[in-house]
Amino acid sequence: MGEKSILQIRFDLPPGHDPELLERLRRLLEDFTPRVQMLQPDSAVADLTGSLRFWRRDARGITELIQLRALALYGVRSGAGAAPSRLLAAMAAALTPPGERTVIEDSPEAIAAFLRPRPVRELPGVGARTAATLTEHGLHTVGDVADVPAVTLQRLLGARLGRTLHERAHARDTAVVDPTPALASVSAEHAFPRDELDPAQHRRALLALADELGTPLRVSDQIAQGLTCTIRYADQTATRRSRTLPEATHRTVLLARTAYALYESLGLQRARVRNIALRADALRPAVKATRQLTLDTADDKPLTIEAVADRARARYGHSMLYPAALAIGARPSAAAADVDASRQWQSGGDR
Repeated sequence: MGEKSILQIRFDLPPGHDPELLERLRRLLEDFTPRVQMLQPDSAVADLTGSLRFWRRDARGITELIQLRALALYGVRSGAGAAPSRLLAAMAAALTPPGERTVIEDSPEAIAAFLRPRPVRELPGVGARTAATLTEHGLHTVGDVADVPAVTLQRLLGARLGRTLHERAHARDTAVVDPTPALASVSAEHAFPRDELDPAQHRRALLALADELGTPLRVSDQIAQGLTCTIRYADQTATRRSRTLPEATHRTVLLARTAYALYESLGLQRARVRNIALRADALRPAVKATRQLTLDTADDKPLTIEAVADRARARYGHSMLYPAALAIGARPSAAAADVDASRQWQSGGDR
């Protein structure tokens, strides 16, 4: 049996759940396959390829059994996607509500039937800005992107991103399930005093959260490889988006830029936001950091100022220096929020 199947499952965890619950769910998945990778905060991916023959079930049957056991044993509903690759499984899981499953068969026809009609924004690696660029050129679906030569995409998006999206639009994915334990994360949360409609205030909160994450990361000599933004609304529903950082970092300016991109990808319009949480994912030692060389020196000054600010904070306290946009009463415009990420610092004593 040459069929390959990757399962991505998202657990609908109850509020204030037992911290050990995820570990129990991991063990449940390991009853079916040893190749299980937990994805913070509530998901997992598992390679079912070697389990299909043993369990004498297809991918749909094993997925249904896993979901049934999670509900029966732990009262946890889940939404799941099963597909021949991690890329397709992640896309399928993102579209599937709790209690249901989406299964893509391991055949070119089934893969094309699922992937080609999908809106281009659903393709991993396509943010709001990239989606806008593609749609401006008439590329509205993944199929449209797949039909464009790679060299054309590289002209539109740059060599690396154009090549990557061309591969993904053709469902080419070499990512494997890594069963090693997930790396640690650190998070920060901002609750508004009242439900907040103003996008400028949302962005201001994101800058403050990026600052809260960046400082302790630099102090502990750690870097983050990903960022997750969770926005909770007035009706208690929530939206979560995650993104791999262009380069692993602990720099507030770079964390803030990715946070803004995640926020923009949600396309919120007049949303009543109750709180925003930001989490730095997949931490590792800063000595392993690499930085892309560039002729653009725009970031050199803010990063230098950031280092000076860290030393001042270590001596006089965190409230001594902070971004000017976070001064009490500041209400930056959306355009000004992009300047905020350049780390214009203001002394607490200047007010």
